Amino acid sequence: MNIRSLTRGDGVVIGAAVVLFIASFLDLAGIDCPAGLNCSSFDAPNAWDALGVLMSVFLAGIIGAVLVIVGRAMPSRKVVGLDLGQFGAAFCVFALWTAFWTIIDASDAGTGLILGLLATIVLAGGAVATPLVPALKAPLMGAPRPQAAQSPYGGQPQPGQGYGYPGAQQQPYGAQPGQPYGAQPQPGQPDPAMAHAPQAQQQTPQGGSAPAGDFTPFWFAVPVARPLYGEDGSPGPIAELAPGTWYLAVEQRGPGLIAQTQDGRRGVLQDTTGIQRG
Repeated sequence: MNIRSLTRGDGVVIGAAVVLFIASFLDLAGIDCPAGLNCSSFDAPNAWDALGVLMSVFLAGIIGAVLVIVGRAMPSRKVVGLDLGQFGAAFCVFALWTAFWTIIDASDAGTGLILGLLATIVLAGGAVATPLVPALKAPLMGAPRPQAAQSPYGGQPQPGQGYGYPGAQQQPYGAQPGQPYGAQPQPGQPDPAMAHAPQAQQQTPQGGSAPAGDFTPFWFAVPVARPLYGEDGSPGPIAELAPGTWYLAVEQRGPGLIAQTQDGRRGVLQDTTGIQRG
C-alpha cells in the first residue's frame, strides 16, 4: 500500500491502535495495599492475564484498525456483504462498547483499562468519521510535485515531447511541427492544416465547426485515493489511484476520464474534482 494514499483519519486510527496495544500491557486494576504490608512485589494483572478483556477490547480494536486500513487499500474486498472498512469500523465500535461497560463494572480501574477506553473512543471515532468528515479525508502526507526529469514509466521526457507531463512543452493547437504558432505557410506551399480540414472538423449544433478529437492526453495526480472503474461499466473498482503518483489521462468519458495506470491498466476515473494536471 502506498503510504501517501493514507488519510488523516487513517493516521488517527493507526495511532489509536498503537496506544491500545501499549495499554494492554498496563495494569487493569489498582491495588489497595493494607497498611503495614509491602505490596511492591505484587504484580497487578494486565489484559494478557484476562482473556475475555483481551479479546473483546484490546485485540478487537486492533483487528478493527487493521481491517479499516486494509479496506482503504482494497475497496472491492467484502466480508459477509460489507466492505472491509465497514467491517473494521464495526469491530472498533464493539471494542469501545465493551471497554465502556468493563470500566463501569470495575471497582478500581487501572491505568491499562482507562487508557484502553480512551484509545477505543478515538479509534471508533476515527473509523466511523473518516468517510464523513472532509478534514479526515485529506491526505496524511501531501503529494509532492515530481521533478520533470522523471517519468512514471521510467522514460526521460525530452523538451518538446510528450503530452502534458510536467516540464514537457506542448504543441499549441493548430501549429505544425517545426513551424512557429501562428506562422503562415510560404507562397507556393500547401497549408498542411488545410489538407485534412474535412476530417478535422465537425458540425456543432449551433451550425459552427469544432475540432474533432481535440482531447489531448495529459498527466495528472489525484489529491486523495480514488477508485478506477472498468471501461465496461462494472460496479467494482479495478484499481485505486494513489496521491503522489502521476497517471495518464488518455480520453474524456463524459464528466470522467479514461486513465492509464503504471502497469498498463485502463479504467474510468469518475471523480475528477481537485486533480492536479502536469
